[in-house]
Amino acid sequence: MRKMDNTKCESCDCPERRGFIKKLAANVIGAVITLVPLAAGVAVWFDPVRRKTKAGGQVVRVGTLSALPEDGVPRKFTVLASREDAWNKSPETAVGAVYLRRTRGEKPRAFNVVCPHAGCFVDYLEAKNSYLCPCHNSTFALDGKINDPKSPSPRGLDELEVEIRDNSEIWVKFQNYRAGVSGKIPA
Repeated sequence: MRKMDNTKCESCDCPERRGFIKKLAANVIGAVITLVPLAAGVAVWFDPVRRKTKAGGQVVRVGTLSALPEDGVPRKFTVLASREDAWNKSPETAVGAVYLRRTRGEKPRAFNVVCPHAGCFVDYLEAKNSYLCPCHNSTFALDGKINDPKSPSPRGLDELEVEIRDNSEIWVKFQNYRAGVSGKIPA
């Protein structure tokens, strides 16, 4: 039988242990050098998404009083506004449309053209003197209220705030609202 020798080998410097520590240190330093810029890049990329958007709509010039007759017949106007989303800025882009109507001696009224039921665009039918949603055949009166009580629309047309500036310009606080709910919840 051979007896085992428990004495330490003097010629051995334990290269496996030193190699392991070197590799571990190199991996840790490499991970830090890689992850810090990567995390900074991800934070910059998602910064626009984290920012709060302006709530409450945007006041935009829609037209002039001279372009809107006093006969009470609604006229459709495109809403142009500067638009800014998470990563893009675009000046004077069509963001929606409104129906404006005024009667003699009264301030104009504005309705968003989007149906509160499913978000379809509402048409004005001059022959029936009412608004019609082509998606579900619901009709709305000139004042925006629902004509048919069986209508699937949870509310009437969304009326928007109107402001007259310089006695000739019509400005509307344009806002889209969530479709399919009974309350006017900004979208």
